[in-house]
Amino acid sequence: MLSVTSSGTAQARSATLEAVGRKPDPTNLTELRREAEKSSQALADATKALEQRQATLVKSDKELKGKLEQLRTANLELSKMRQPLADLVQSLYQEPSGGDIAPFFNGDDDASLRALSDMTYLVSGRDEILADAGRLSQEQQKLAAEAQELRATKLLVEAQLNVEIDTLRKRSATVVKALSRTLVKLGVRVNQGGRSGAACDPTRVSSAAQYPNGLLPADVLCPLQQKGRELRADAAIAFVALSEAYRKRFGKAICVTDSYRNLGQQQSIFYRRPGFAAVPGRSNHGLGLAVDLCGGVQVFRSVEFNWLEANGKQFGWIHPDWAYHSPFEPWHWEYDPKLGSLL
Repeated sequence: MLSVTSSGTAQARSATLEAVGRKPDPTNLTELRREAEKSSQALADATKALEQRQATLVKSDKELKGKLEQLRTANLELSKMRQPLADLVQSLYQEPSGGDIAPFFNGDDDASLRALSDMTYLVSGRDEILADAGRLSQEQQKLAAEAQELRATKLLVEAQLNVEIDTLRKRSATVVKALSRTLVKLGVRVNQGGRSGAACDPTRVSSAAQYPNGLLPADVLCPLQQKGRELRADAAIAFVALSEAYRKRFGKAICVTDSYRNLGQQQSIFYRRPGFAAVPGRSNHGLGLAVDLCGGVQVFRSVEFNWLEANGKQFGWIHPDWAYHSPFEPWHWEYDPKLGSLL
């Protein structure tokens, strides 16, 4: 029999609701991104819990149907058992000599004994039928109670989970909207180029990951502050946050010469710069996770380069090992999703 969700699970979900309900700093992009991801994960977990509960209820419904089928079979068996008794009763009432009690008074000893035997059988059969009927009645009442409890539990649990899911969905939407507003204030034209605001939604990264390298559609790429530059949502948000920290240090945003490259652009650069560009379809530029920088960063061991090397990891951005020597590309920087997820 199902029971309402355990106290431990309920407390865990309450804690999750409370955690994602806290208002993040509306100017901190990293915190906003983290809160959006938390809300999205909590929503996914609650939805999964509802699906699991519904699967359990479906299984219980099948078990209940099985019990009801057993009850139907038992009723048929009882009817079969009653039939001989019913036939005997009918034959006694059809006796021309006066029915079932007449033989006791006609002086025929054999007939009297036979009638007495029939009456004993009738009484015994009646008692058995009453006992079976009582058991069946109890079984029916038990099954009815189980069905009622099952349906009540189903409605209660689904209602609780639906409320939680609705709350989490609203919370997730609120955080993503706050994130989009902050990006707009920082000069990111979130809806440019026919994109929807969802292009800068970090919870939709999985939709970008399903496309091949260099073939990401515009609606999964988030624009940067620099005109014409774009990255995957999580990388873009982290880069804008990094650029704002850079601005506080150097008085200007990070200079960007290249970001996402589609497959055609990768092929063009590969043929123009053999040995310095990745094989088309294998570049992190084609995943929306890499940028080429200027404004001083492209000069190895410049003040700008050293600052970015020291501070980039705080935002998930790194200068990959290969770019230090083979080929030597101080201007090339990449977003590490694993590192970014830990921030």
